[in-house]
Amino acid sequence: MKTILLIEDNDFIRENTAEILEMTGYNVITAENGKVGIEKALETRPDLVVCDIMMPVLDGYGVLHIFNQNPQLSGVPFIFLTAKTERNDLRKGMELGADDYLTKPFDSSELLSAIAGRLNRFQHLKPEYDLHANGLDEFLHDAQKTGSLTSLSADRKPHTIPRKQIVYSEGDEATRLYFVQSGRVKTSKTTAAGKELITGLYQVGDFFGYKALLEGTAHHDSAVAVEDSVLLYIPADDFTQLVMRNPEVSQQFVRLLAGRVREQEDLLLDMAYNSLRKRVADTLLRLHEQQRTLNPDDPQIQLSRDDMAALIGTAPESLSRTLSEFRQDGIIELNNKFIRVQQPEKLRRTNW
Repeated sequence: MKTILLIEDNDFIRENTAEILEMTGYNVITAENGKVGIEKALETRPDLVVCDIMMPVLDGYGVLHIFNQNPQLSGVPFIFLTAKTERNDLRKGMELGADDYLTKPFDSSELLSAIAGRLNRFQHLKPEYDLHANGLDEFLHDAQKTGSLTSLSADRKPHTIPRKQIVYSEGDEATRLYFVQSGRVKTSKTTAAGKELITGLYQVGDFFGYKALLEGTAHHDSAVAVEDSVLLYIPADDFTQLVMRNPEVSQQFVRLLAGRVREQEDLLLDMAYNSLRKRVADTLLRLHEQQRTLNPDDPQIQLSRDDMAALIGTAPESLSRTLSEFRQDGIIELNNKFIRVQQPEKLRRTNW
């Protein structure tokens, strides 16, 4: 049963509308003003909101703004009720991200048709996609169905990339989005002194190359296969349609990318303020968690010392000394082919 949040300050309209929705089979939560509506939405996330614009305490524009800014509420379909039909009011609501408008007075068929239309359109998109399985195909299929995009499935054949092959170089034109079907790819920048700094490590289920597409610029870093990999390509035009022209799809895609941005921010803070020992410990924990997702039975970290040093931002010799210390303490198993974390809790407690 779908839950609808109805925010309306007029008692008669609120009660009548709620009764119609309940008779249709919806679960209805009512609120007499925007502030109460936000509080109830935070208690129970609705599947759709029907909201009056002109209300005391907090008007409809304010409610929609809070929904857009709050991660818990972002992406909920939003229908405005208004007695005002001036063009500037309609434009303001649409610019804020409203999905539809109903002008009061409205009849029950208009209301039910608008709600059914929005719910049917949004139900094709899931909050999460298992990118390690068939999530990319599901995501693009749902996006295509929702946005009526005909070319999203084009040019998605697998591309085999041998180890150490360059996928793109710094300064290259951004022509596509990349998805890792198997293997691993690193992105890196090279300093004026020739030192490499890894900016990202992407494995099965990860997208990369999207920053330049979003900015409309050339690539700011280079991408190289760390091991034999298989990539899927999504053309730039399709990516632009997917993200820019379909708010429902773009919200889903942003959620997929937000975790990567947050991870990079944490990495920069670690490099700026933490000791080498702490940075190595945090990196080992991140890599351990990634490998545990792919191989729960034996999450081995297989990454060259040079690449790991570039990921941490230190010299390979300094990394080797720190790894040796962790091995002597029994925290990790270390050999030439892999690293296995044996005591993750001790790594988490490393702070010097």
